[in-house]
Amino acid sequence: MERFIIQFKNNKKMNTAKFTAENTALLLIDHQVGTMKLIKNIPLEEAERKTLALAKMAKVLNIPVVLTSSQEYAAQGPLLPELAAILPDAFEKRIKREGTVNCWEHKGFHEAVLATGKKNLIMAGVTTDVCLVFPAISAVEEGFNVQAVMDASGSPFNQSEDLSQQRMAKAGAVLTATNTLMAEIAQDWARPEGGELLGILFKDVLPSMA
Repeated sequence: MERFIIQFKNNKKMNTAKFTAENTALLLIDHQVGTMKLIKNIPLEEAERKTLALAKMAKVLNIPVVLTSSQEYAAQGPLLPELAAILPDAFEKRIKREGTVNCWEHKGFHEAVLATGKKNLIMAGVTTDVCLVFPAISAVEEGFNVQAVMDASGSPFNQSEDLSQQRMAKAGAVLTATNTLMAEIAQDWARPEGGELLGILFKDVLPSMA
């Protein structure tokens, strides 16, 4: 059985759908050079490094990726250029939004997600409190299983980050971290792909063991 539902005392349910390379898509929302500078709840370098680690993970596992950006010509700036190097095809096909805040409500983005054919969505966005919280909730409401990667996202304020995480969790999204997600989706470090993911994990995600 792929999906289990755990009932908690407070009558809330945790979605424990199993995410695998075969049933999952990665959505990276507004990781733009300007917008990234608004991240203050965690170090900017950490959010950037873990975002790129997710992109590398998707490349290794051949997970479909949808990238989107908002008003690249304005203060938000272009998407992180490293994403173009790691995922050139997804970068070329990125969904450029002119002003739609909730990217889930953007026709092109929504169609791109549906075209992946995947029911499980890994989502990260900058900022959490504007660019991630709304599409994560919308996707859950539409029946998708969502894992929101909090250390590849970020907000200008601790309070808005905390409140957004609470909203996503209450809506049914699973909040996670890059290392936890990569371990879950790797399944077995002994596989050739697992070994590659382990390399990414130690190089780009985990603290030094020295």
